[in-house]
Amino acid sequence: MLRRHPVLSLATFGYLAVIGWVTLGPQPLDGDGRRFLWTAIRWLQDRAATEWVTYDGVEFTANVLMFVPIGLMLVLLLGRGRWWLAVLLAVVLTVGIETTQLFLRDRVPDARDLVANSIGGFVGVLAALVLTWPKARALRRAELRA
Repeated sequence: MLRRHPVLSLATFGYLAVIGWVTLGPQPLDGDGRRFLWTAIRWLQDRAATEWVTYDGVEFTANVLMFVPIGLMLVLLLGRGRWWLAVLLAVVLTVGIETTQLFLRDRVPDARDLVANSIGGFVGVLAALVLTWPKARALRRAELRA
């Protein structure tokens, strides 16, 4: 894996480090980012077309989107044939994160995060399978002709 795809491997490990920092590192108490987020959510809730937007919904969606690249990168590293392993690793990763949060003073594990992260990993796996399907199909055709 590391020898076949060194750049993708490094990018994956780097992204996993960012995920680790975001999910296990210290939470900002009351920064400008949090104020901006609440201001944006209130602004959206004041509009008829987007009054359904809530903090919980934004958080859930952010957790899904955060894990999409993990599923994608794992399929690219492991290969299309091991897509199921990519899904399993994404779920194991999120279970590990939520379990570790049990022992951190500033973090609270949440079953919704487990669901959202797992969905994100699965969506990433599906995206990788769709994106690599044309090449896989072309390779299969070339093998049949040979």
